Amino acid sequence: MKSGERHLLVRIALPTLTSHRGDSATFARRVLTVVRSIPPGRVATYADVAAMAGSPLAWRAVGNIMRNCKSSSVPCHRVVSSGGRIGGYSNLEVKRKLLLAEGVVVINKHLRQFKKVRWCRV
Repeated sequence: MKSGERHLLVRIALPTLTSHRGDSATFARRVLTVVRSIPPGRVATYADVAAMAGSPLAWRAVGNIMRNCKSSSVPCHRVVSSGGRIGGYSNLEVKRKLLLAEGVVVINKHLRQFKKVRWCRV
Protein backbone atom coordinates (compact mmCIF):
# COMPACT_ATOMS: atom_id res chain seq x y z
CA MET A 1 0.00 0.00 0.00
CA LYS A 2 1.35 3.40 -0.96
CA SER A 3 1.61 6.16 1.55
CA GLY A 4 -1.70 7.98 1.88
CA GLU A 5 -3.76 5.24 0.28
CA ARG A 6 -6.52 3.66 2.26
CA HIS A 7 -7.98 0.30 1.46
CA LEU A 8 -11.16 -1.05 2.78
CA LEU A 9 -11.18 -4.72 3.60
CA VAL A 10 -14.57 -6.27 3.40
CA ARG A 11 -15.22 -9.64 4.91
CA ILE A 12 -18.01 -11.49 3.18
CA ALA A 13 -19.68 -14.50 4.72
CA LEU A 14 -20.41 -16.88 1.88
CA PRO A 15 -23.16 -19.43 2.31
CA THR A 16 -22.16 -23.05 2.35
CA LEU A 17 -22.93 -25.06 -0.76
CA THR A 18 -25.83 -26.74 0.95
CA SER A 19 -27.75 -26.10 4.10
CA HIS A 20 -27.92 -29.79 4.98
CA ARG A 21 -24.65 -29.47 6.87
CA GLY A 22 -22.91 -32.43 5.30
CA ASP A 23 -25.77 -34.90 5.65
CA SER A 24 -26.01 -35.88 2.01
CA ALA A 25 -28.47 -38.71 2.67
CA THR A 26 -30.96 -36.28 4.22
CA PHE A 27 -30.50 -33.84 1.34
CA ALA A 28 -30.97 -36.66 -1.19
CA ARG A 29 -34.22 -37.70 0.52
CA ARG A 30 -35.47 -34.11 0.36
CA VAL A 31 -34.55 -33.89 -3.33
CA LEU A 32 -36.35 -37.13 -4.13
CA THR A 33 -39.42 -35.94 -2.21
CA VAL A 34 -39.46 -32.69 -4.19
CA VAL A 35 -39.06 -34.49 -7.52
CA ARG A 36 -41.88 -36.92 -6.65
CA SER A 37 -44.12 -33.90 -6.03
CA ILE A 38 -43.63 -32.41 -9.53
CA PRO A 39 -47.01 -32.92 -11.22
CA PRO A 40 -47.28 -34.75 -14.55
CA GLY A 41 -47.03 -32.31 -17.43
CA ARG A 42 -44.85 -29.92 -15.43
CA VAL A 43 -41.06 -29.61 -15.04
CA ALA A 44 -38.64 -28.04 -12.58
CA THR A 45 -35.03 -27.06 -13.11
CA TYR A 46 -32.15 -28.55 -11.15
CA ALA A 47 -31.86 -25.17 -9.40
CA ASP A 48 -35.59 -25.12 -8.61
CA VAL A 49 -35.35 -28.56 -7.02
CA ALA A 50 -32.27 -27.56 -5.02
CA ALA A 51 -34.08 -24.47 -3.70
CA MET A 52 -37.22 -26.43 -2.83
CA ALA A 53 -35.05 -28.99 -1.03
CA GLY A 54 -33.57 -26.18 1.08
CA SER A 55 -30.17 -25.74 -0.60
CA PRO A 56 -30.48 -23.26 -3.48
CA LEU A 57 -26.81 -23.50 -4.44
CA ALA A 58 -26.77 -27.30 -4.67
CA TRP A 59 -28.11 -27.66 -8.21
CA ARG A 60 -25.13 -29.80 -9.26
CA ALA A 61 -25.79 -32.13 -6.35
CA VAL A 62 -29.38 -32.45 -7.61
CA GLY A 63 -28.02 -33.48 -11.01
CA ASN A 64 -25.86 -36.14 -9.38
CA ILE A 65 -28.78 -37.43 -7.34
CA MET A 66 -30.93 -37.63 -10.48
CA ARG A 67 -28.16 -39.39 -12.39
CA ASN A 68 -27.77 -42.02 -9.67
CA CYS A 69 -31.47 -42.50 -8.99
CA LYS A 70 -32.73 -45.89 -10.15
CA SER A 71 -36.19 -45.75 -8.56
CA SER A 72 -39.10 -45.83 -10.97
CA SER A 73 -41.13 -43.92 -8.37
CA VAL A 74 -39.05 -40.79 -8.99
CA PRO A 75 -39.94 -38.93 -12.22
CA CYS A 76 -36.39 -37.77 -12.99
CA HIS A 77 -37.46 -36.88 -16.53
CA ARG A 78 -39.35 -33.88 -15.09
CA VAL A 79 -36.10 -32.21 -13.96
CA VAL A 80 -34.56 -30.06 -16.69
CA SER A 81 -31.78 -27.54 -17.17
CA SER A 82 -32.23 -23.84 -16.65
CA GLY A 83 -33.58 -21.95 -19.61
CA GLY A 84 -35.75 -24.87 -20.67
CA ARG A 85 -33.12 -27.17 -22.08
CA ILE A 86 -33.93 -30.84 -21.67
CA GLY A 87 -30.74 -31.47 -19.71
CA GLY A 88 -29.16 -34.79 -18.98
CA TYR A 89 -30.73 -38.21 -18.77
CA SER A 90 -29.50 -41.69 -19.47
CA ASN A 91 -31.34 -41.55 -22.79
CA LEU A 92 -32.49 -38.16 -24.05
CA GLU A 93 -34.91 -39.70 -26.54
CA VAL A 94 -36.61 -41.61 -23.72
CA LYS A 95 -36.78 -38.40 -21.66
CA ARG A 96 -38.32 -36.56 -24.61
CA LYS A 97 -40.93 -39.32 -25.07
CA LEU A 98 -41.78 -39.40 -21.36
CA LEU A 99 -42.28 -35.64 -21.33
CA LEU A 100 -44.31 -35.76 -24.56
CA ALA A 101 -46.56 -38.44 -23.05
CA GLU A 102 -47.32 -35.92 -20.29
CA GLY A 103 -48.01 -33.12 -22.76
CA VAL A 104 -44.63 -31.39 -22.60
CA VAL A 105 -43.28 -30.79 -26.09
CA VAL A 106 -39.51 -30.84 -26.68
CA ILE A 107 -38.10 -29.37 -29.87
CA ASN A 108 -34.35 -29.55 -30.52
CA LYS A 109 -33.61 -30.29 -26.84
CA HIS A 110 -35.64 -27.27 -25.67
CA LEU A 111 -39.01 -27.39 -23.97
CA ARG A 112 -41.77 -25.60 -25.79
CA GLN A 113 -43.60 -23.10 -23.58
CA PHE A 114 -41.06 -23.59 -20.82
CA LYS A 115 -42.47 -20.77 -18.66
CA LYS A 116 -45.92 -22.32 -18.83
CA VAL A 117 -44.84 -25.87 -17.86
CA ARG A 118 -42.26 -24.84 -15.27
CA TRP A 119 -43.31 -25.73 -11.74
CA CYS A 120 -41.72 -24.14 -8.69
CA ARG A 121 -43.10 -23.89 -5.19
CA VAL A 122 -40.38 -21.55 -3.89
